[in-house]
Parts: sequence; C-alpha cells; structure tokens
Amino acid sequence: MSQALDKLSHTWRHIQSFLFPMIWEELGELTAKQKLLVSVLECAKLEEHLPYAGRFPGRPPEDRIAIARAFVTKMVYDMATTRILLDRLETDPTVRRLCGWERKEDVPSESTFSRAFAEFAESRLPERVHQALIEQHLGEQVVGHISRDSTAINAREKPEKKTAPEETKPKKRGRPKKGEERPKEPTRLERQGAGQPLSEMIAELPTACNVGTKKNSKGYKTSWTGYKLHIDAADGGIPVSCILTSASLHDSQVAIPLAEITHGRITSLYDMMDSAYDAPQIKTHSLSLGHVPIIDPNPRSKTKKEELEAEAKRRKAANYTLAEDRRYNERSTVERVNGRIKDEFGARMVRVRGHAKVMAHLMFGIVVLTVDQLMKFIE
Repeated sequence: MSQALDKLSHTWRHIQSFLFPMIWEELGELTAKQKLLVSVLECAKLEEHLPYAGRFPGRPPEDRIAIARAFVTKMVYDMATTRILLDRLETDPTVRRLCGWERKEDVPSESTFSRAFAEFAESRLPERVHQALIEQHLGEQVVGHISRDSTAINAREKPEKKTAPEETKPKKRGRPKKGEERPKEPTRLERQGAGQPLSEMIAELPTACNVGTKKNSKGYKTSWTGYKLHIDAADGGIPVSCILTSASLHDSQVAIPLAEITHGRITSLYDMMDSAYDAPQIKTHSLSLGHVPIIDPNPRSKTKKEELEAEAKRRKAANYTLAEDRRYNERSTVERVNGRIKDEFGARMVRVRGHAKVMAHLMFGIVVLTVDQLMKFIE
C-alpha cells in the first residue's frame, strides 16, 4: 500500500475507532450525511488554515472555525442558502455541535455569516484547504490519468457590459514588400506556450460574469449567464485543481495554466482532453511536462472530418481499437466530477455574486467531494 493510502487508512481508522464512538456516546448514532461531515472536518482540518483570532487587539470576531465548518455543512447537505443553513443549525443539535456551537443562541446572525464568507473568499480559504488535501494524499504517488474539462456555472448577477473596442491603427493594405516584416501580436495561447509565468497566465484570464454558449451532447446550442469552472480530475474522480473564468472563455485558453497548477501538486502520466483542446501549443506543453497528451481530434474542415469518419469505419470493420481510444474512455471521470459537484455539492445553486465569492462557494463543495472520493479508496 502506498504512503498516501497509509495516511488515509490511519485517518479513517481514527475516525471509525475514536471519533464515531465518542460522538455516538455524546450525541447518539449518526446519519450517513453526518458521518460524511465528520470525515470532511477531520480530513480538511480547517483550523490549520485560519488565523488565531486572539492575537489581534480589540473585540475578537465570532468563531471563524465554527462558521467555516458550517459552510462545509452547507455543501454536505446541498443547501441553497445561508438562511436554510441557519434554520438547520437552530433545529438540529447534532449538526450544530459538530460545527462547534453548544446552544442555538450561540449561532451568529446571518450578517455575521455573510461577513465571514467574504473573508474566506478574500483569503481563498477553501482553495488552500483543497490544495493541502491533494498535496498530502496524492502528492507522493503517481496518477495515471488527468481528465480535463469545464462545466457551466449559472450565476444570479448581471453579465458584464461589453465595452467598445479600442481604436487601433488600421493595418497596411496589400502584400508586404520584399524584406518588410509586419509584427503580429501573439495570441493568449501562443504566449502561454512560449513560457509565460503561471501568475501572468492566470491574471490574463477573464473572470467577469458574462454569457457563455456551447453545444450540448445532442448538438444543440445552449447559453447561460455566469461563469465556467475548469477542472483537472485524477483517476477515481478526485478533483486536483480548478480555475473559475468568465462563461464566454474558450476551454483551450485555460488548459496550460490548469496543467501547470496540477503539475505542481501531483505527478501524472496521461492528459485526457476533448476536441476543444486540440491545439499544437497544448500538445507541446503536455509533452514538455513529461505527459502523454490524448486529445480527441478537431477536424476543422469538412474534408478532414470525412477522412476521420472513414478511418473510424475501417477500424470498426476490422474490429481494431487504438490504445489511445481505450485510454480516452477514462475522460468520463471528469464528467462524473462535474455531475456530482452540481447534483450533490452546491454548484447548481450559486446565490453569491462576484468571482471571488462564487469560487469560494464552489471550492467548499470541491473540498467535500475530494474527501468523499478519497475515503472510497479505503472503505
């Protein structure tokens, strides 16, 4: 058993043999959701990522550790609003005490929760917690496949107004003279592929709320107002890294910075991507990291599409399957992650506004999903 699984097994044994019996004796038998909550709180260790409030002068703020645990609870129970969470804390003594409040009178007001959430978003608390989880439990082992994809995030806010394009000097007409060089502005993907620092890559990505459009599985165009969550998922449905951008941004623009973040956290072998990522810069960057890129080809022309379809028919007639095609089936991992984060952990009901708060909301759900998937390896 790998060292990472040893750590998980030790944590799980501690939860089963010590925490659960102690809680049962104090609060009674736990439900499945309450067991998941205890597991997430024990693995995530939120208190290690929050500052000690007593070191600052003046009146100390409400217990931020308990409030952070409450936001984890909100994701575990897939609650739509903070008001629903507060009602649950008032009526469910078990959940309330797991968060850290003995009496319902101790639970802070909704405005205090709102201020605390703004602090968590600004300090990127859930992102730091998720990064620590991945580095601790997957950082020392080799992951076979990284599946990359994005999912639409609907938001309750007005899309950013389009600004008028800046006036540029008109291009010189006609063919260039012999020996004349006309400089061409590199695209974002070209800058990323040329070795742009990760911080600059992320800073260049648009993050404002706007309208996105894409084709669904049946070929129909669908639109939404909000954002787009880009996820790298490891084998077993474990999200490794995430980036939130404007809804209108093309998936290919996030592939290289997302790959850099993932490469800094874990060691992997194969990069699995759909046809939206079929670009030479992305392939070259994947190879430079020591990975094998397996990308569904994008024909980009009717002739090329017909050639690929004819080749697929010939392989099917010969009952021959490429090894890359078999591996590509692993890409469904990230689609299952997208489905779970929306159906079970809050991504379908985003009620906060602004990129930072939306990202914090989503990452609390990602933390819960990550622990849930990690525990499945040892149960």
